[in-house]
Amino acid sequence: MSIHFDGPLFDGRAQRAMDDACDDALDDVSAFAEERVLLGTARSFKTRTPYYETRIETTLLSSEEALVHDNDVIYGAWLEGVGSRNFPETRFEGYHHWRLAKQAVAERGPQIAEIAVRRHLPEMGG
Repeated sequence: MSIHFDGPLFDGRAQRAMDDACDDALDDVSAFAEERVLLGTARSFKTRTPYYETRIETTLLSSEEALVHDNDVIYGAWLEGVGSRNFPETRFEGYHHWRLAKQAVAERGPQIAEIAVRRHLPEMGG
């Protein structure tokens, strides 16, 4: 008797497709986060200067983690409203563009990741 196993699950295609799906999900959610931060600055800043917005970027920390950040722009915390100079020194409460982006990612991130995984299901044999 001889048994032969064949298909995506047995020849490694399913694992490669899942790895690609995870990479795509991370990329898509990170891009959404960066986009939400930039939308927040565009909506809130009365006088837009390109410096701060050009400093916002995504850095891949590992194969499972990406960080969207402003490259530690010195006045970034003040713009967000969490800097030491926001209260009681000034009445400026901040724009909260990072907090709002984080909330949007928490709400939409799972859906974005699911869409990325669904794109790769045919490669997984499903």
